[in-house]
Amino acid sequence: MADRSLKGTRLGSFSMESDVNVVPSERQITIYVCPQGHRIELPFSIEADIPPTWECRCGATARLLDGPEPDTKPTRVPRTHWDMLLERRSIPELEELLQERLELLRTARGQTTKRSA
Repeated sequence: MADRSLKGTRLGSFSMESDVNVVPSERQITIYVCPQGHRIELPFSIEADIPPTWECRCGATARLLDGPEPDTKPTRVPRTHWDMLLERRSIPELEELLQERLELLRTARGQTTKRSA
């Protein structure tokens, strides 16, 4: 088996296929422009779906030149812990719970509670 190995070739990294009689698909050049004025020209196959946006080298989102407006997804406002708490309790309930906890802490420390009427 060792006598049949091809010396000098890297069988694991190179293909032995040739490009003879291979016809590449037709291409179209698409142009994207970012807000900072960078132009990006990319070849896409005629059959490919062209994305409306592309990430520019500067990190901004480039839009397809003369293309349709990209679909904007409605953004969800992140809820805070306070928002979620207010969904479960009202402000008077929270004030009552606060007073109860403060009384427990004061009695645990040996202090007397002073409540105003």
